Amino acid sequence: MAESGGTVIIFDTTLRDGEQAARVNLNTGEKVQVARQLERLKVDVIEAGFPASSPGDFDAVRAVAQEVRHPVIAGLARTKERDIVSAGEALSGAAKARIHVFIATSPIHMEYKLKMTNAEVLKEVESAVRLARGIVSDVEFSAEDASRSDIDFLVDVFTLAIERGATTLNIPDTVGYAMPMEFGEFCGTIINRVNRPGVIWSVHCHNDLGLSVANSLSAVRAGARQVECTINGLGERAGNASMEEIVMSLRTRSDHFGADTGIDTSKFYSTSKLVSNLTGVLVQPNKAIVGVNAFAHEAGIHQHGMLCNRATYEIMTPESVGAPGTDLHLGKHSGRHAFNERVENLGYHITKEQSEKAFDYFKELCDKKKEVSDGDIEAFLTDRIIDVVPDRNYELKDFAVTVASGGKPTASITLTHLGQDITEASVGNGPVDAAYKAIRRILSFDPELLEFHIRATSELADAVGEAHVILRYKEIKAQGRGASTDIIEATIRAYVEAVNRLYYSAAAREVSI
Repeated sequence: MAESGGTVIIFDTTLRDGEQAARVNLNTGEKVQVARQLERLKVDVIEAGFPASSPGDFDAVRAVAQEVRHPVIAGLARTKERDIVSAGEALSGAAKARIHVFIATSPIHMEYKLKMTNAEVLKEVESAVRLARGIVSDVEFSAEDASRSDIDFLVDVFTLAIERGATTLNIPDTVGYAMPMEFGEFCGTIINRVNRPGVIWSVHCHNDLGLSVANSLSAVRAGARQVECTINGLGERAGNASMEEIVMSLRTRSDHFGADTGIDTSKFYSTSKLVSNLTGVLVQPNKAIVGVNAFAHEAGIHQHGMLCNRATYEIMTPESVGAPGTDLHLGKHSGRHAFNERVENLGYHITKEQSEKAFDYFKELCDKKKEVSDGDIEAFLTDRIIDVVPDRNYELKDFAVTVASGGKPTASITLTHLGQDITEASVGNGPVDAAYKAIRRILSFDPELLEFHIRATSELADAVGEAHVILRYKEIKAQGRGASTDIIEATIRAYVEAVNRLYYSAAAREVSI
């Protein structure tokens, strides 16, 4: 087995595999926000998307490639010529570009999905890697479902990929099937049998059995020097290996692994919250490293131990991952400098113009409530500042909702559309239902509401309410967020935002609404 030690490359796929999680749909501006924070986190490689999958994904990869300069920017591609050429075009503005080519190698995938023989898969690998290497010098090849593949065939596939120009070889546990000891031995055997100096071996593990982090770390022990992972473990089905858990395991147990990363771990907490806010996927309280309870101690014996020596119950400090320490309250007397510093510490990257607008919203909020929490700031940043749908078909101008005991709630909504104010009213089973019915009367189509939830941004009684909805029309789904001290206004804003995103996505896909 290969020796442990050295530096492990962190390949972040939050914007590609993470965004493929059910009910997650980031627009280009949101992807750029996350990519900028990943750059501050000092991630080595950012997989920005799958350019050939849609015009929106192509644009997002191109925008990230143009704006984020230090990490390698990767674009995913099947072995199809169209995919590879599309990835090359999207990455053309990158300072450091990588085309990530993949094809399945397991018997079940080749028979039922690809309907290809071993020889045909080898031919695809040969032509695809050669084409990609002709476009960029950094080519990664992945054998999808490698953990259920024949090891002799994998050795042939990886050897051929190297000969045709691949510089990084990825061994994925695509369906989270492997066991840690088994996977470590599997990876070590492949690395030793292929035995090509200078090649970087990578792993990409899914969490279907809750073993993605354990499998990834086992592969590092076996000689893998790149780990593919996501913030918060976001991803398809049960998710991917969690970056923060892998990095902190390597750092906390350096005595065991003898390996580390170049990640700035103090940015983990803010990055986790940013990704959670933009995707709408909440982080479980007991999530390792970044959960709100990760450094909370309630049991008396634990608290006593902590007062004597923090190391009794904390194997890492909250400060090491950027978790909250000293809390400096922001309020109506706070200035621009303190506000901008807080925005940056929360993981947001906004322009000077956006900063001016955000500060105005902040002061407006200060007039409505005594204390403004970090959650309040994050809510209006994502709702009013980061939201960058280029063409907004509808704007909320005014609303009135009446709820009386014994009577049905009534809502009157005024939206501005193409410079014209349109007002409709409706009754409903509740104030939100009434408002949404009134909005649908204004629209020229009838979207289906797939998901709705609202949460408080803090535990304070006057916390901002943050609403999140997902709408579907035909085959298009879009999410919307809204934030306000008035929870009815927050729900209306979220619905209108989702409608605007539906229009934008429909235009990009040439679907009529």
